[in-house]
Amino acid sequence: MHSPKLTRMARSRSLPLKETLLANKKRLIILLCTFIFIAYIAGLSPPQLTKSLPIPNIHKWIPDAAYFLGLRNRPGIIVHPIPKLMVEAQTKYKGMLASQSKTVAQAAREYRRRYKRDPPKGFDEWFAFAKENGAIIIDEYDQLVGDLEPFWQFDGTEIRRRAVQVGSLPSIDLVRLVNGKAITVNIEKGFEDSEVSARAKGFRVMIEKFQAKLPDMDFPINAKAEGRVLVPWEHVHYPNMTEQDSSMGVEHMLNGKFVADWQGDSNVWEAFRRTCPPSSQARRLYQSMRALLKEGQRPVDLFEKAGLVAGPDEDFQFSKSVDDRYDFCQHPHAHTQQGHFFSDWRTIPVLYPIFSPAKGEGYSDILVPSHYYYSSTKRYTYGWDPVSQTVKDVDDNEQPWIRKTNKIFWRGATTGGGSSPPGYLASYQRHRLLRMTSDRGDGNRTVIFADPPGTDNFVFAKVPIAHLNKEFTDAAFTKAIACVQYPGGCDALRREHRFAEAVPLGEHWRHKFLIDVDGMGYSARLFAFLASDSAVIKSTVYREYFSDWIQPWLHYIPLSQGYNELYNIHAYFAGPSAYMTSMVSNATSSAARKKNPRELDGDKQLHRIARAGRQWKATVGRKVDMESTCCLYMHSIGGDLTNLCSLRLPPMPRVGPFMG
Repeated sequence: MHSPKLTRMARSRSLPLKETLLANKKRLIILLCTFIFIAYIAGLSPPQLTKSLPIPNIHKWIPDAAYFLGLRNRPGIIVHPIPKLMVEAQTKYKGMLASQSKTVAQAAREYRRRYKRDPPKGFDEWFAFAKENGAIIIDEYDQLVGDLEPFWQFDGTEIRRRAVQVGSLPSIDLVRLVNGKAITVNIEKGFEDSEVSARAKGFRVMIEKFQAKLPDMDFPINAKAEGRVLVPWEHVHYPNMTEQDSSMGVEHMLNGKFVADWQGDSNVWEAFRRTCPPSSQARRLYQSMRALLKEGQRPVDLFEKAGLVAGPDEDFQFSKSVDDRYDFCQHPHAHTQQGHFFSDWRTIPVLYPIFSPAKGEGYSDILVPSHYYYSSTKRYTYGWDPVSQTVKDVDDNEQPWIRKTNKIFWRGATTGGGSSPPGYLASYQRHRLLRMTSDRGDGNRTVIFADPPGTDNFVFAKVPIAHLNKEFTDAAFTKAIACVQYPGGCDALRREHRFAEAVPLGEHWRHKFLIDVDGMGYSARLFAFLASDSAVIKSTVYREYFSDWIQPWLHYIPLSQGYNELYNIHAYFAGPSAYMTSMVSNATSSAARKKNPRELDGDKQLHRIARAGRQWKATVGRKVDMESTCCLYMHSIGGDLTNLCSLRLPPMPRVGPFMG
C-alpha cells in the first residue's frame, strides 16, 4: 500500500503531463479553427455556404488572414491580378497566331494530328479561299469538329433523312441545296421562300459563294436564339439504347407528336439534367428538381433568408474567361440564374442536325455564324450608313477616347427567358444586373483601387453601393416585356429596376465601358461593340462559332455570371472617385503601402483592350471570315456526313407541295 506522501508525489509528477496534453489539445483546436476560418475567407468553403455563383478558373485577392485574426493592424501589400491576366492573354493569343499553318499541306497535317481523321473533301479549296481573303485563323476548328463528331456514327442516308424530319418541326427551317443552288424552305407550312426565319435567309446568303460546288443537301436552321437539342447522357454514351434508324418517321423517334411548347408537362432544366452524367450533382440531388411555381411567385432563397452573405473577397475574384463552359451538371443550383433553362420552347431529345447561332454547355446543336453579325442593320451594325447602305470603318457617332464617359453603359429590354416553370424571372441575367446597378440602398461593396491614383499601390475600402452605382454605372431597361410574370407584377419590376428611354446604337460610343449580357439567347450586339472604340465587358454562358478565336483580357473583359467583380474591374481601369480616395485618407487601416510604387495607367490599358477588340473584329470577325467558316462547314458536312459511306447517294426525299 502506497504512503500518502508517495501518492502526492505521483500526482505532482502527473500534473505537468496533463497540463501539457490539455495545452496541446487547445492549440490543436485553435489551429483547426484558424484553418477553417482561413479556408472560408479564401473561398474554399462548401458551395452551400455561399450564395455567390462559383467562378471557374479564377484569379483572386485573398484578404490577409493575420489582419482578420487581429494579429496585424492592416493587411499586407495587395498584388492586383488584372495585369497578369492581361499579359497571359496577349501571350496566349500571339502564340496561337504564330502557330497557324502557312500551307495547305501543313494545314492538312495539323488537321490529321488534331482530329485523327483526314480533312474533308474540298479542304484545299477552302484553304485557298481563306488565304486569298487574308484569314489568319486556319487551324482552330475544335468547335466545328466537336459539333459534327456525334453525327459520324450515321451514314449519309440517315443524316439526310434526319435533316428533312427535323425540318418539319416548328421553328426549324431548311436551307436546301439543289443542283448547286440554295433555297429556303418551310416544310411545316409547305412553301418555298415563304415565312422562313431571318436566320435561314441569312445562312443561305452566307453560302451563296460556294453553292455551285456543293452536293445536294439540307441544312435545318434554328429559328430561335436558344439551343434546341438536348440528348440524354445515356443515349450519347450508349447509342444502342436509342433508335438509330429514323425510317419510321419523326414521331416514332420522338415517341409521339412534337408539341412546340412545354405546356406545363416539363421544362428545359429537366431535359438538360438528363444530359448530365448519372454521378453528377444535377442527377443525384433532389433539390435540383424544382417544383413548379405559380406565376408571379418568387422562389425562396434560403441563403438570403438565413442572412448568409458572400465572403469579403467575393468582390475581387476575376475569371480568366466567360462562363461558356460552365458546368451546370456539377453546380445545379446555378441554373436558376440563367433564363434559357426556363424557355417556353420544348427542346428536342434526339440527335438531329440543327444549326444554331449559339448554345449552352450540354447542347448538341451545330454552331454557325449569326445572321445579325453577317447582315447590316442600324440596330446591330457599327458604322452602318442608312443613306448609302454601306458600312463605314468609323461610325458617324464615334467619339474620341478622351471625350467618352467613364460609365459602364447598358440599355435593353427585359428579355432573358421564358416562364416554364414560372416564378424565376427575377433571377434572370439582365434582371440581376439591373437590380444590382439600380441599388440605392445602404449596403457596401469591397473595392480595391490605386492610392495614389495612377500607381500600382492598391488599397481597399468598403464603399456604399449607392455611390458606386451613381459614379460607375449607367444601366437601364428600356422596355418591360412579360412584366406580369415578375414577382409583384409590373409595378414591382419598375420599382426595383431603373428604366430609361431607348437609345440608338450610336449612343453607346459615348462611353468607355460597354457591358454585354445574355438575353433570350446570345447577345447580337457583341460584334458592333467590338468594332467600336469602346471596351467590352462580356458575360455569357453561350458558345458561338468564334469562341475559341477571341481572347478574354485582350479583346474584351470577361465578367462572371454573378457580376460581383464589376465594380473592381471599373476601379482598376478608371481609378477611384474623389469620395473613395477620401475614405482611404481618413481610414486608420487599409493596406500596407509599397515603398516605391510604380506608375500604372489603367485608362491606357483599357483603351488598349478597346483597340484590340476593334482589331480582332477587323481581322477575324469580318463577313469573309464568316463565309470561310461556312465554307469549311459545307465541305465537312458534304464530305464527312452525306458522303460518309458512298458518293452516290439516294435521291433527296420529296416533302411538301413545294417539291412538285
